[in-house]
Amino acid sequence: MPLRTKNQWFGVVLDAPDARELAQFYARLLGWRIFNETDGWADLAPSEDAGYNLAFATEDNYARPVWPTEEGKPQMSMHLDIEVDDLEEATSYAVGVGAALASYQPQETVRVMLDPAGHPFCLYLDTDADA
Repeated sequence: MPLRTKNQWFGVVLDAPDARELAQFYARLLGWRIFNETDGWADLAPSEDAGYNLAFATEDNYARPVWPTEEGKPQMSMHLDIEVDDLEEATSYAVGVGAALASYQPQETVRVMLDPAGHPFCLYLDTDADA
């Protein structure tokens, strides 16, 4: 039996010290809308019927992950990849809405960014699309 329901929603939840604050950052970054916002939770999607969303949960004991990883320090358990058309322009935009450029950058066609809660996310160019 597949795990899909008749509504076929799929989402990812990121823990944060303040769910609303992090949802507002990603709304600015992605141009999506916030739905279903409460004190400890917020859903973000391009539209109410998109079928997918990012959600954010307030976690009182949240520990900011470290990038790049260091032994004995909180590590990211996942990250978001966001394809962009112009890497430098997208990086500038992300910084302008509250992201930080990570100090370690492992690839030329990728920019590792940190959201306000410290979650790494990657802006990347699809170099295969030009082939």
